[in-house]
Amino acid sequence: MIRWSFTIFSCFLLLLCSELTFAHKASDSYLRFTIHDNTIQGQWDIALRDLDYAIELDKDNDGKITWGELQARHQAITNYALPRLQIRGNGTACWSNATDHLVDHHTDGAYAVLRFSVVCPEALNTVAIEYGLLFDLDPSHRGLLHVDDDGRVHTGVLSPDQRTIQLDLKKRSHWYEFLQFGREGMWHIWIGYDHILFLISLLLPAVLWWEGRRWHAVESFSPAFREVVKIVTAFTVAHSITLSLAVLGMVSLPSRWVESAIAASVLFAALHNVYPVIRARLWVATFLFGLIHGLGFASVLIDLGLPGKSLALALAGFNLGVEVGQIVIVGLFIPLAFLIRRSWSYQHVVLNFGSILIALMAFVWLMERSMDVNVGMGVW
Repeated sequence: MIRWSFTIFSCFLLLLCSELTFAHKASDSYLRFTIHDNTIQGQWDIALRDLDYAIELDKDNDGKITWGELQARHQAITNYALPRLQIRGNGTACWSNATDHLVDHHTDGAYAVLRFSVVCPEALNTVAIEYGLLFDLDPSHRGLLHVDDDGRVHTGVLSPDQRTIQLDLKKRSHWYEFLQFGREGMWHIWIGYDHILFLISLLLPAVLWWEGRRWHAVESFSPAFREVVKIVTAFTVAHSITLSLAVLGMVSLPSRWVESAIAASVLFAALHNVYPVIRARLWVATFLFGLIHGLGFASVLIDLGLPGKSLALALAGFNLGVEVGQIVIVGLFIPLAFLIRRSWSYQHVVLNFGSILIALMAFVWLMERSMDVNVGMGVW
């Protein structure tokens, strides 16, 4: 049983690290609709890095997209994007037409802004939005929807498993919106490799204790469980605080600083496993670093720009989803770690080698993010 547990554990770490080699920031686009009578004015923000991957914007392959290169591909962007967005009003297909191309900057880089107009045969009571952008290239991609219908706001998240959203403009389902953003909270922590590795780095020594310049296995599950509860609680409270403050506009830091600090937190947590410098109250350090991670979680909801009740609903659902996703990770990780904690392989291969591997990945991220290398694409 221990041998099988170690095999599963090792495969998990290797799979995670292989994914990290190609990891990038979560891919999202932002759809904003304003509805009046039988017309929809739309704005679609799509990351330049995604468009470059799909239809090649950087023609000279110098790593920079000039305004001239973007202008030359305006029609290509329209031809690529609009057919992947189908809108039906009252069950009847509507006609779409691009009206303008702009550029905007979100927390994770530059975005092409496609403005378009949608005309439907009659005044709208229901709207069906079918979305298919980038799903064939990146299954982690999401379309974040914000619809303003004469002051009534509807929100939703489009994904490979939820390609169509049906909106009844006469009523609004708060419960549906809450579940949608809860689901996205879980998804964002599961694809947030830096957040996962920070949490795993903290959990790796939870089934051990340090004495005489070496790690020893805990005798029972109780002390390990108490340590996990303290770490997870500190991380949860901290990132919930800054997630809420950032989304409400009370705290704002440059994305480059936040992402660099997150990478530094992963580096610290991993190296701490090799030689711990904090012998007690690790939860305090976890809390401080968790404040930074909360700012990283907030970027999705900030960019969506939800007002009033929709903002509170999205924030509550997204935050709860993050916690559920975190609990799943802990629930899978800790029992396996406890089972193989006494083995030489766990203390030397999983803990030491695994932590060094995580530290190397975090160091690469820190260099990339702090020096702005290979972190998204901008317009020059």
